[in-house]
Amino acid sequence: MAPLRGGPRLVLLFSGKRKSGKDFVTEALQSRLGADICAVLRLSSPLKEQYAQEHGLNFQRLLDASTYKEAYRRDMILWGEEKRQADPGCFCRKVVAGVSQPVWLVSDTRRVSDIQWFRETYGAVVQTVRVVASEQSRQQRGWVFTPGVDDVESECGLDNFGDFDWVIENHGDKQRLEEQLENLTEFVHARL
Repeated sequence: MAPLRGGPRLVLLFSGKRKSGKDFVTEALQSRLGADICAVLRLSSPLKEQYAQEHGLNFQRLLDASTYKEAYRRDMILWGEEKRQADPGCFCRKVVAGVSQPVWLVSDTRRVSDIQWFRETYGAVVQTVRVVASEQSRQQRGWVFTPGVDDVESECGLDNFGDFDWVIENHGDKQRLEEQLENLTEFVHARL
């Protein structure tokens, strides 16, 4: 399917484990491209907003990396899975509504169904980007394995996807990361 009229010129779907640096990488890319050209979209935002509304919780506190969010993470994962079972594109449709920039960076793609929805909706303008980091690097960023969080689809759904267009290594080597970001930035500029 061709991109929708007025739709994005490029959609980059970022995935990776918790504390791999997905947000860091997407924010770094947006700062290079500019917020007028590039929007960072988080599939978790509409999920957390709806979850907060239905459960009487503080939406803003669910957005940060706090113990508040962690206290609800498992239940939020289960709740989100139920919503996706009923409608796999429910959060995808919500996150893209009203976005006008030509480049979209979806910072938290977690499931094959997310990739399928974007590919079916936007076709050839979609590229997948996997952000990888060693377990040691993730631990240095505060990651601790949590049963029911790190061993479920929201963390493991794309482990065997294997068909990523880009792989960004974020093990802590700043120069190597800089080179990869530069390559991705050049690719984006070529698509504009």
